[in-house]
Amino acid sequence: MTVRFKIALTIFITGLITALGVLATVAVAFQRFENESTFVRASVFLGRVVALYDNIVELHERQPDEFGIFLRNLVLLEPDTQLYLLDAAGTVLASTGSVRLPPGFKVAMGPVREAISAHQARRDGERSPMGRMPYVMGDDPERMDANAVVAAQPLRRQLIRGDQPVAGYLYLVCHKPPLPQGRLALFRSSLAEPAMAAVLAVVGLATLLAAWIVATVTRPLRQLSAEVAAVTRDGLALSSHPAPALPLQPADPRQRDEFAQLRQGFHTMLATLRSQWDALRRLDHFRREGVSNLSHDLRSPLTATVACLETLEQRWALAGSSTAAGPQRDAEDRRLVEVALRNTRNTARMVQSLGELAQLDEPEFKLRPEPVDLGELLDDIALRFAARAQQQGLQLQVLHAPAGEELSPAPVPPVAPVDIELIERAVANLVGNALKFCRPGDAITLQAEAHEAARQVWVQVSDTGPGIAAADQPHLFDRFYQARQSVAPATGEGGRGLGLAIVQRIVELHHGELQLHSEPGQGTRVQIWLPMGHE
Repeated sequence: MTVRFKIALTIFITGLITALGVLATVAVAFQRFENESTFVRASVFLGRVVALYDNIVELHERQPDEFGIFLRNLVLLEPDTQLYLLDAAGTVLASTGSVRLPPGFKVAMGPVREAISAHQARRDGERSPMGRMPYVMGDDPERMDANAVVAAQPLRRQLIRGDQPVAGYLYLVCHKPPLPQGRLALFRSSLAEPAMAAVLAVVGLATLLAAWIVATVTRPLRQLSAEVAAVTRDGLALSSHPAPALPLQPADPRQRDEFAQLRQGFHTMLATLRSQWDALRRLDHFRREGVSNLSHDLRSPLTATVACLETLEQRWALAGSSTAAGPQRDAEDRRLVEVALRNTRNTARMVQSLGELAQLDEPEFKLRPEPVDLGELLDDIALRFAARAQQQGLQLQVLHAPAGEELSPAPVPPVAPVDIELIERAVANLVGNALKFCRPGDAITLQAEAHEAARQVWVQVSDTGPGIAAADQPHLFDRFYQARQSVAPATGEGGRGLGLAIVQRIVELHHGELQLHSEPGQGTRVQIWLPMGHE
């Protein structure tokens, strides 16, 4: 349910409830007005009767049989009322009704006294002592309910005494006449149908008002949501999207509400982010271009230097001790040439690694995956490093059988879709790193296994070398990071902190995972987890 629909539904329900509440209020007010009018008319009528006939009690005592006719004559012009004569205790002495009441029938005296007090307060211009209603609902002796409007007047005897007690009461009950068929139709045509029309009009007006409010209030939010979606879809770099699907419109300066301020703030934030993004792009492009140019500019002269030095070394090797400089000079020249070659080769490898990292970091760089048996790939890598391992007194081997209970009991070829050149470079870097730091007599083991349940293949390079300090392990794959105690006793060559960073980047490009396990003095184990791909 959208916000617009919630707002519209809320306004619609509010309008409907308001319309029904107005109708209910009008009906209650009309009923109260009708009851109050009836009470006032009845009280005035009784007041006139008492003013004209001040001997009503005596008339009843002298002629009780004819007194009922006298009462009926009084209410001839009030067909929906019943007039009763009550004694001081509320017992009915005479009435105009057709229903014969049992002897000693009494009415409740509370409403009688309230009606007298209300009439006196109204006559004196005071507030009704009842507080809530300006009329009184009392007993209807004929119908035995308390839903009739009643009025009452006290009666006294004709004696000249100021403290004469009340001898009785005139009690008038005003019935609600039932609506005949004609009046019912009149009620329907004059009240029910106009009321329904008013309800429909109010609901329609509320609906139109809801539509207008929703369109006005939510328009900025809808525009802002569209702009956020456009930025999410197209990104911050507008230069790569010359014709965006939804260009951002500036906020109207005439609008000063909260939505306009929110939209203006979003535009300001977006402009800042785009400016920073463009600056970062320029810096990143400059870095990549600089590294690429540096690698290109240094590769050629370094390669030429290496070639010259290698040629000189070969010439001196052929000349032997017959050189005119003598054996001692020849040995010194050879030592210098070896140092120059070693440094030049290290520099060339570093420049090559920088170039490879720059290439791997390019967003446009794409892998060229193809299904490869990683076990066979490890055999090729082991064959390439076999002579170097033998020269350093190390044992280099490839395991093809499962080792460990956690592996699958049924050997499955470790085939995965990988970029052969990159994976070979990653494993070669790991093997080369192990060769640099292992001691004579240590062993280096290569292994590849498939896990069909996890749909993964892992390649492992483990050694029994000196291990890696715990403080260095979290940063080992960071670029240009070198451990302080990193010394390569076998070759005298130190790392530059780029080989393992290249391994990390290659694994990331293959959506794999790199794990390192090492303890000082107990060797190192590096695992590369690669997805097997879709079947």
